[in-house]
Amino acid sequence: MAKSLVIVESPSKAKTIAKFLGRKYKVKASVGHVRDLPKSKLGINIEEDFQPQYITIRGKGPVLKELRKEAKKAEKIFLATDPDREGEAISWHLAYILGLDENDNVRIEFNEITKNAIKNAIKHPRPINQNLVDAQQARRILDRLVGYKISPLLWRKIKRGLSAGRVQSVAVKLICDREKEIENFKPKEYWTIDAILSKNSEEFKASFYGKKEGNKEVKVEINNKDEVNKILKDIQDKQFIVDEVKQKQKKRNPYPPFTTSSLQQDASRRLGFSTKKTMLIAQQLYEGIDIKGEGSVGLITYIRTDSVRISKEALNSANNYIKEKIGDKYSVGKRQFSKGKKNDIQDAHECIRPTSIYRTPEAIKESLNKDQYKLYKLIWERFVASQMSPAIYDTLSVKIKVGSYIFKARGSKLKFDGFLKIYNISSKDKDIDIPSLAKGEKIELNKIEPKQHFTQPPSRYTEASLVKTLEELGIGRPSTYAPTISTILSRGYVIYENKSLKPTELGTVVTELLEEYFKNIMNEKFTAELEEKLDKVEEGKVQWKDVIKNFYSSFKPILETAEKEINKIEIEDEETDVICEKCGRNMVIKHGRYGKFLACPGYPECKNTKPIVKEIGVKCPECGNEIVERKSKKGRKFYGCSNYPDCKFVSWDEPVNEKCPECDGMMVLKRTKKGTYIKCTNKECGHRKEYNKKKRG
Repeated sequence: MAKSLVIVESPSKAKTIAKFLGRKYKVKASVGHVRDLPKSKLGINIEEDFQPQYITIRGKGPVLKELRKEAKKAEKIFLATDPDREGEAISWHLAYILGLDENDNVRIEFNEITKNAIKNAIKHPRPINQNLVDAQQARRILDRLVGYKISPLLWRKIKRGLSAGRVQSVAVKLICDREKEIENFKPKEYWTIDAILSKNSEEFKASFYGKKEGNKEVKVEINNKDEVNKILKDIQDKQFIVDEVKQKQKKRNPYPPFTTSSLQQDASRRLGFSTKKTMLIAQQLYEGIDIKGEGSVGLITYIRTDSVRISKEALNSANNYIKEKIGDKYSVGKRQFSKGKKNDIQDAHECIRPTSIYRTPEAIKESLNKDQYKLYKLIWERFVASQMSPAIYDTLSVKIKVGSYIFKARGSKLKFDGFLKIYNISSKDKDIDIPSLAKGEKIELNKIEPKQHFTQPPSRYTEASLVKTLEELGIGRPSTYAPTISTILSRGYVIYENKSLKPTELGTVVTELLEEYFKNIMNEKFTAELEEKLDKVEEGKVQWKDVIKNFYSSFKPILETAEKEINKIEIEDEETDVICEKCGRNMVIKHGRYGKFLACPGYPECKNTKPIVKEIGVKCPECGNEIVERKSKKGRKFYGCSNYPDCKFVSWDEPVNEKCPECDGMMVLKRTKKGTYIKCTNKECGHRKEYNKKKRG
């Protein structure tokens, strides 16, 4: 009997779906895209109305042969690629290769890989959405024009291997702009004055606010020591008197469930995951994990989405779970969220959530690896918390008069934990106790604490803050953030420094060149407007080739000018006093994906490279040479002997220049959530002591 053929992108997704559909269906994987623009040339016929020249991707022959074979035998064919522009385009290319009519009901889509979702999708096939395909084609061709026209220019003018991109170049510019802000920042002095007050021996703190002029309060900034001294002199020997007491209740509402960008940001902040790692693990959770007692099942909904919408079924399920497992008082009913966008093009999607709220992280922990468990737990908790009651705080604000000056004290206490019971986050709203006070009451001053401060420069971007900024500016789409960050790191435009993104000299030079000649490409607003035009293509309001024509008409003359005017740029490598042991030259500092390293300038005759080692001032316990800080292939810091490979001493914990007082063994620094201490490495001894940073060797 003829079977229906279902085609998806990945083998793991095929395995999960096949389990749900049974013997009447054959499920095959295309293993991603099957046709694309050629890598060796532009692949766009500019003179023929920007017609793309698609070719079969090299190595796809055996896959396509198998798909054609199964298609001939099938009674029906369903294209079940991902529910977004990229997935729609893959289905379109598959339809072309298999000779399907794209106007027939050949396309099915689902937001989660569960039995009900798959069976429901099979019952409601539709034609391929050409608007979605055109939006993807427009993006692909825009990116190809920018990349394949500007990148060769960079090769000729700077060096081979460089690239430019519509999103990646703006991302590097943001990082470079932030670095300039930091370099040009001038600290500004300011002071604070805290009064340590007490009532019935119960201490609390009030901070200087300003002056009272008639019935008005005027905030006063303290800029120097002279201004501090004047205030201290004015309040000397004066009584602190309560002027106003306000008691309120404050609600803290839960966050909405995850979108792609908010998941990337939270996984970076809370789990330390890179955007690339987050998306890799999320893809595994979406496509299906082999769960004990269930088999292969998709654990979360589709992972590339801008929407915070929740399906009715998921809302009902969450509401029931919270009432049953957590308690009625934690249930808020059914809460939908809005991103506040007029035209959320991806609102047909849902948020990222668990496919079953009853599949708790602890219940399936044994079936997941460590990272899968961490990410699933984060997604599950965020979704459950989104449907829970607000946290409620009792707050107390007090104004205290001393002469003509005002000090303020604020206190808060968590009255009801609400969603914080599930989604525990670091909060400014920590319990701060203030004794019961009444207007007109006199307060005892214990001490006064003036402190000098200086304003701080803006922080460098982290992966999380860069993703947040790109999203706020409307640059790129959820699916582009992880590959964009990976690209700018691999090209050497940006490096990690203390978990932050710092531009290299190469990144700065390339950015300055592109800013001078390609102002539109590097303009955040222009790039965001292009994204809006792509959305209009998806909505069927704009023709995709019109978007390309309008862009290229202004891009072409700029490109020609840049080709004529840009001179060859030499970027000299920083020379060091480290001698190459193979050829005797002074080694130079190069920038790679994981930071700086030493390389011989005699390349390609001499290909010697080595890491830049950082000595920590501690001798190796095995051979007496220096211990140096190193990094593993995965970027994790460890400590090893500088005499490697002759000496194999290594330690994940940082050794300290101090011997164990009990066994004379090596001591190392141990950092835990509860604090930092020093411990002996001799397991039979186990001596430990308090960590004293000042005395540490």
